[in-house]
Amino acid sequence: MSAILQISDLCVEFSGDPDPVRAVDGVSFALQRGETYALVGESGCGKSVTALSIVRLVEPGEIVAGRIEFEGRDLMGLSEKEMRRIRGARIGLVFQEAAAALNPVMRIGAQISEAIRVHGSVSRKQAWDRAVELLRLVALPDPEAQAKAYPHELSGGMKQRAMLAIALACSPSLVIADEPTTALDVTIQAQILALLRRLRDELDLTLLLITHDLGVVAENADRVGVMYAGRIVEEAPVRDLFRVPEHPYTRGLLGAMPGATPHDRGDRRLPTLPGNVPDPADPPSGCRFHPRCPERFGPCDSRQPMDVSTATDRRVACHLYAESRSGVES
Repeated sequence: MSAILQISDLCVEFSGDPDPVRAVDGVSFALQRGETYALVGESGCGKSVTALSIVRLVEPGEIVAGRIEFEGRDLMGLSEKEMRRIRGARIGLVFQEAAAALNPVMRIGAQISEAIRVHGSVSRKQAWDRAVELLRLVALPDPEAQAKAYPHELSGGMKQRAMLAIALACSPSLVIADEPTTALDVTIQAQILALLRRLRDELDLTLLLITHDLGVVAENADRVGVMYAGRIVEEAPVRDLFRVPEHPYTRGLLGAMPGATPHDRGDRRLPTLPGNVPDPADPPSGCRFHPRCPERFGPCDSRQPMDVSTATDRRVACHLYAESRSGVES
């Protein structure tokens, strides 16, 4: 497989007092054609900012460093006019709050038609017919009628399907799904995720899935990047990550999943990570996870760990995986 998207050393800052706040700090990863890559981590770790950076929609933030290559083109070198030809056309977006993303005073079919006409020379009738076809593709019941509905007339799951139809309107090669099942009940979540998997296979899509839910990752991703405080701390094929997590943060996340560990003596409390996610305006020195890490040692509080390849398709940013622990401490 070849990489459809390559992100290298991405850094994004927001204005702060007195210094800028770096929300994404040196993030690098690649998406291979046809795969589902998941970015996972706690709220505020930089997942959504990373995703929006790909389509250069981070205002009031600013991309201050890094390279974003999509289908062989450096997106950072494109004008805003050129980006508009890619955003929504070659790259589709599914936002986490469909109710907020949809225009409340436009019919669903009109919103899909608008996305089609912005990126192609088609008549209103052709765009409307295509909108109905897309609603049928995303398994919205009675698509002809739903195309005439307003967003408030649809349930949460139906709104999310409509958002997916808009994302697919111009036959993109990459779809970014940012927490696509937020606020949906478990049954509807499963339906939306199954739909994403089916569409990926049928339409030969590449998916970037943004989520905090490790259960979603386990069921849907091929590879996963674990983010913490603006950085990717571990990347691996999903099965390898769940079987042998390497970073202490990843182990903590997996250990806190319901059913992940046995509970003796009737103790139903889940294990938790001590402390809190650091303030991005005042991150700790060294490894950003070290104040919460049960395995911290010598260099953790003073030196930022470098990425270490621990196997084919695996990397981890942790001093535990330096060439020699004793050598690092000396």
